[in-house]
Amino acid sequence: MRGNTRTRAGMAARLQNRRKKAQWSKQEGTGKTKSNWNNPSSATHSKKEKNWSNANKHNEWNSANNWNNSNTVKYSKKGKNWSSTEKFTKSPDGQSYHYQSKTKVNTKHFNLSYNPNPTIQNVKFNKNYHINGSQNWNGPSYAAFRSYRPEWHDQWWWRSRYNRIVFISGGWYYWNAGWWYPAWGYAPNAYYAYDGPIYGYNGLTPDQVIANVQGALHQQGYYRGGVDGMLGPYTREALANYQRHHGLNVTSAIDRPTLEALGMT
Repeated sequence: MRGNTRTRAGMAARLQNRRKKAQWSKQEGTGKTKSNWNNPSSATHSKKEKNWSNANKHNEWNSANNWNNSNTVKYSKKGKNWSSTEKFTKSPDGQSYHYQSKTKVNTKHFNLSYNPNPTIQNVKFNKNYHINGSQNWNGPSYAAFRSYRPEWHDQWWWRSRYNRIVFISGGWYYWNAGWWYPAWGYAPNAYYAYDGPIYGYNGLTPDQVIANVQGALHQQGYYRGGVDGMLGPYTREALANYQRHHGLNVTSAIDRPTLEALGMT
């Protein structure tokens, strides 16, 4: 009996030891198994790394994208606003670049006086007169300035050669190949505020051309005088400032590139 009891007790002890050993091995295996040990940590680490990486990439992308978008939109908006009024373009003669208005200026008809302006000195006839600096204005758009020489003829001579002659602001002007010129001698007491060619457009008389230019220059802040249709010193100064600021030849007069830059043709 005592032997059996010992045997049973030994077997029970050995069984218990086996169970403990198996349990210990399982627990150790659970913690030490490569896949199980790496997976939780790896999963956690990878998830954190992935989240961190995504977050940083996302933030970095957003930061760069927002910066670029902000600047691009701002630049584009600025550029759009700028180009909605002006654009940089080559002159018709291909000699220079200038800003050209994209906003069309509507032609207006002004009620103007046919009398001379007493505040503007009358220009005197000089057969040897030539427009100063015109030799440096290259291209066909300025050929009229380079070739201009005043001529004195009687009324019959002017009428026999030109079919369009008008009286404006105290003087007579004839139309020739797109330009208005003073018809010196057409009337002995004629008055001229400016001696030189005036580029014409839309069939307007020279005083209406000048008045429309004065209105456009006034709208853009270059001219502060009244709209009188006379190319006096204040109007010519405003034209010179506008031409200088827009990369045009400074003719101080009305020419095609200036009208195009103003959006009038």
